[in-house]
Amino acid sequence: MKLGLNLGYWQRDADDATESVLAAERLGYDSVWTAEAYGSDVFTPLAWYGARTSRIKLGTSIAQISARPPVTTAMTAMTLDHLTGGRLLLGVGASGPQVVEGWYGRPFAKPLARTREYIDIMRQVWRREEPVTSDGEHYPLPLPGGLGKPLKSITHPLRPDIPIYLGAEGPKNVALAAEVAQGWLPLFAFPEKIEEMYGESLSGAEPGFDVAAMVMVLISDDVPAALDIVKTMLTLYIGGMGARQRNFHADIIGRMGYAEAAEHIQSLYLAGRKDEAFRAIPDELADGISLVGPPGRIKERLELWHRSPVTSLLVMGVRDEPSLKLVRDLVQGG
Repeated sequence: MKLGLNLGYWQRDADDATESVLAAERLGYDSVWTAEAYGSDVFTPLAWYGARTSRIKLGTSIAQISARPPVTTAMTAMTLDHLTGGRLLLGVGASGPQVVEGWYGRPFAKPLARTREYIDIMRQVWRREEPVTSDGEHYPLPLPGGLGKPLKSITHPLRPDIPIYLGAEGPKNVALAAEVAQGWLPLFAFPEKIEEMYGESLSGAEPGFDVAAMVMVLISDDVPAALDIVKTMLTLYIGGMGARQRNFHADIIGRMGYAEAAEHIQSLYLAGRKDEAFRAIPDELADGISLVGPPGRIKERLELWHRSPVTSLLVMGVRDEPSLKLVRDLVQGG
């Protein structure tokens, strides 16, 4: 199983994880990943860390497709891939209607069709076989009725096949990832349930398809306190990261077998009763999607991940070198 370090969002000047990234590279971690929502962007911190490293791969988890036209993402990816010697892993995703419509002012309809068109256009840019065109309804190129003409990138890509990962939670979106991408980035993964939830969706994946699961890792002798940190994150995502009538994070928790709990948590959160929402998170849910506790407990629970379809573990919550080394040794069976 490959190891990655997921840094999440960059939020302030002090949040410079260069030392953690350098430590991860020294320790043999395969990749480092950044994120964006409605604050800092995903590419700038990655360029910052890429300029200070030489081997570790650089992943976006995720670049929101509504934030940029597909050719803009393709240009950014191509430039960053050149500057870092071919280390980019481009994770993209549709996000959700609350962010897409509320932050970017774009319609959220037909996210699967939009994603498919988006990826096709990016690959046209990178392959540079002919001028880029698209007759899709979401990203027509050139714009119909205007003065534009089909164009070919003036920059030759370092790699015409930059790996694409898809951030996906619904079964149809996961199936799309297996069909058109090199990897899948699940935000919440319950290792014992992945096959049941997504086995059919993943059945069409090519050999080498990377299931790169994000997992919070907290090394602590106080398991309940560590689980509380996981619950704090879950409370926000289930309760507040989506509209009442459409919250993909709550939906995935429901498919894990906690539909009644997810509905209850969201109702409490949206009613302003956040403490009660936090207390309503089941222990087994928080424990199932994370790796918390003393090293021995984490090593035991890692067996569930090794037996799952997960091929890359993108760890969150650890930054210092001793902890990164401990996680590496536990994952590798040390």
